[in-house]
Amino acid sequence: MELQNIPVDRFQAFLVCAARVGSMTGSLPIFGGGQVPMKVRTALALAFSLVLFPVVEPLLPRLDFSPLSLGLLMANETILGLMVGFAGRLVFTAVEFGGAVIGYQMGFAAANVFDPQSQHQTSLISEFQNVLAILIFLSLDIHHLFLRAIIASYEALPPGLLDFSGGAVPFLLQLAGNIFVLGVKFSAPVLAVLLLSGLVLGILSRVFPQLNVFMLSFPLNIGLAFLGIGLTLGLATMLLGREFIAIGDQLQQLFHLL
Repeated sequence: MELQNIPVDRFQAFLVCAARVGSMTGSLPIFGGGQVPMKVRTALALAFSLVLFPVVEPLLPRLDFSPLSLGLLMANETILGLMVGFAGRLVFTAVEFGGAVIGYQMGFAAANVFDPQSQHQTSLISEFQNVLAILIFLSLDIHHLFLRAIIASYEALPPGLLDFSGGAVPFLLQLAGNIFVLGVKFSAPVLAVLLLSGLVLGILSRVFPQLNVFMLSFPLNIGLAFLGIGLTLGLATMLLGREFIAIGDQLQQLFHLL
């Protein structure tokens, strides 16, 4: 039994496809995090590339044998895949920011844990909200949305047509700026309760000077914060679901701007 040789032009087309799909997989939330071993991420990128290559092969351009042009084209595809993964990570960054603000205000500023996804110390409340965001991300099949977005990207942006002179970079900067707005939305109900608690304790300290407000504020703020998080959990879930679903439209707009 003879093994057929793979044509060079088809192998080059696969490398171009693997550059875009692999960079997207490496920057994808959850699957591209530090908790996934490098070998698993490499296997996922290779598996996704093998599955998607027959679908996108008709959309790939005919390539020459020049190593320079192939390298530039693969670098171009890698940048596009990283941009797609970056757009998906912004929601998780906003969740982490909102949790850090809540943890600081409720007195958990020094209560940090190691986050395996981002590979650095993070607030305890940030880690809790990050796990909640991961569960919602998987339950809504948003990871499937990224695979569909990669196929749609080949229809809108064939390899070699990436242009950064348009509005793509300002659009990404706008999405990055929305991190703070979204983080405030997550933390606003709990921060309002803690602000009201601080106002009441300030009034009590004036009325009863012998009251040890400093010692009373720690358990009171922690209890009120956990109560506020529990009561607004449904609201946070709805907000997260809406933001995750909006990623699809954001990616389509990004492809249009490129």
